[in-house]
Amino acid sequence: MAIHIRDATDRDLPGIIEIERLAFPAPWTMASFQRELTLPFSRIMVALPAASHAHGQDDNGKIAGFLCRWLIADECHVLNIAVHPESRRLGIGTVLLTEAIAEARSTCASVVTLEVRRSNLSARQLYRKFEFEERRLRRHYYGPGEDAIIMELQLN
Repeated sequence: MAIHIRDATDRDLPGIIEIERLAFPAPWTMASFQRELTLPFSRIMVALPAASHAHGQDDNGKIAGFLCRWLIADECHVLNIAVHPESRRLGIGTVLLTEAIAEARSTCASVVTLEVRRSNLSARQLYRKFEFEERRLRRHYYGPGEDAIIMELQLN
């Protein structure tokens, strides 16, 4: 499946929220995503099937996945990445992460960081494919018994 990546707009938020609620036990709120759209160092990118984009269709609601990142000083921090359950295992997470890492490199960032649930083995496997290294454990980061692993990818 060919994927088109573009910056999110307010119109995309209902589709992003739908994916967020399907992907996470404690999803971000609409207000959280609206705030991210206003921050100069934040970017939310959405992944769309290229066919809907190429035909000029209204692609609102057809979002296959999204990634939210901060780019501050020489660090890119991935806050949130999720793919719609119907679109998983199609390489969409890989395309989103590839875009975020390429952007970080183009701005001379030295590191990409993220937190991942210790129990999320498929996400950890994806990040390892990009050569992220597991650095530290944050106990109870996602709530009681839900630890986060801090992962880093050195770019230089």
